[in-house]
Amino acid sequence: MSWKSIADLIAAEGQVAILGAPMEAGSVTPGRCDLAPETVRRALRRFSTYNVETGAELFFPIRDLGDVPVQGVSPAEGFEPIREAAAKSVAEHRLTLLVGGNNAVTRPAVHALGLPLAKVGLITLDAHFDLRDTAGGPMNGNPVRCLIEDGLPGINICQIGLAPFANTARMHADARAYGIGVYTMADCLERGILAVLNHVLARFVHLEALVVDFDIDVVDRSQCPGAPGARPGGMPVSMFFAAARRLAAEPKVKLVDLTEFDPSLDVSDITALTAGRWVCEVLAGFAGR
Repeated sequence: MSWKSIADLIAAEGQVAILGAPMEAGSVTPGRCDLAPETVRRALRRFSTYNVETGAELFFPIRDLGDVPVQGVSPAEGFEPIREAAAKSVAEHRLTLLVGGNNAVTRPAVHALGLPLAKVGLITLDAHFDLRDTAGGPMNGNPVRCLIEDGLPGINICQIGLAPFANTARMHADARAYGIGVYTMADCLERGILAVLNHVLARFVHLEALVVDFDIDVVDRSQCPGAPGARPGGMPVSMFFAAARRLAAEPKVKLVDLTEFDPSLDVSDITALTAGRWVCEVLAGFAGR
């Protein structure tokens, strides 16, 4: 039987959509995250639609909405184009995969749900709090603080996979003061990622919709060389995939994003293939709804 790849599922219509947001400006660490959406699309050709572990075949069509034209623009300038394109996708699809770009795309992604922020939950898988000051405007290091300043309650945020020696005491204190749920990398390893996620989802049972930010720098540096913010001792890639599948299976999750992948730093396509497998796991999770 001939090979069928995930890329072969791309069609004119579908319940799931992929939208690129290649924004690289406004980054704490300048790079080429704008190259990520197209790199991820190419990687999908290297994954089959069949999962030998479960015996399940992915068969449903996926709609590719192309890229929002935000290359070279600041996060402030790119906010509305990304929000508008993502909002249209959320309205027309059961799940949207927003492929960044740097982490600044998470802010318009949350607003794209079109709900009062008090009714929205944000889950981040990230080595960092993303609570840098906003005095210089939005950037990839402060989308969580921007959202809190926009009105997203801190109790509606849970951050998973936070890394030691990658944050500040002030950010940690601010997260506690805001009521953010904080789960370190040690928590994930000791409790197991599924136990952590079940605890988070139980906390958010009263909310109407969820956004999940998958900042790929949460993954261990050895398994993710194309993420400039990744650190040794980060999340094992198998745990990252398990989280993607579990969260995508949750009906309240309307949008997931993938951020902070810089293909110019990648080695032997390791991060590109990690990102491509992330798409596969999200699709597998969605298939279980």
